[in-house]
Amino acid sequence: MDDAGREVEDKSGRVLVIGCGMLAREILAVRERYGLNHIDLTCLAAQLHFEPQKIPAAMRAAIREAKADGYRTILAGYGDCGTGGLLDRVLESEGVTRIAGPHCFAFYQGLEQFRAREDEDLTAFYFTDFLVRNFRTFFIEPLGLDRYPELKADYFGNYRRVVYLAQTDDAELDAQARTAAAWLGLEFERRFTGYGDLETSLRATSNR
Repeated sequence: MDDAGREVEDKSGRVLVIGCGMLAREILAVRERYGLNHIDLTCLAAQLHFEPQKIPAAMRAAIREAKADGYRTILAGYGDCGTGGLLDRVLESEGVTRIAGPHCFAFYQGLEQFRAREDEDLTAFYFTDFLVRNFRTFFIEPLGLDRYPELKADYFGNYRRVVYLAQTDDAELDAQARTAAAWLGLEFERRFTGYGDLETSLRATSNR
């Protein structure tokens, strides 16, 4: 029983991943690929990336709800994601770890590879599978580019190329990514990363 008199299921042997909505499909794919049936998933809204200052509070609320539900082991499926270290303060105070790295672009590539190419990628605009699928709803519409396409130069004028960090080999996504890069007026590069450190972190939960 919890403090409210509710019966709480024993989840002591399970791991809850509180993930970014941008990673939901990928987390589930890794879980299925490796039979990580001890992992449960709940996600915060991907749209929080438009207001990263709200991520820490949303994460704290999700962690406390998970603990009330009986979870003892929780992994944050996030990078810092623009919170300026505030997310890590929340996680430390709640006793929760996260995937290492500033953002998913880093841990998809692997931190060592990301750091090795950081200077080279200063003028790169990253895509992932999620961002290719949601190019319109995450870029065109929120930035008003469907109504004012002339703003492309204001938003993307300092970028030289799109770097598509592909989690899967999908010809349709490749074509969509190329089309999006051309629409932005940027060069195109595809790097197959797979799931990178996301996969490594999820698989490591088997050892907890």
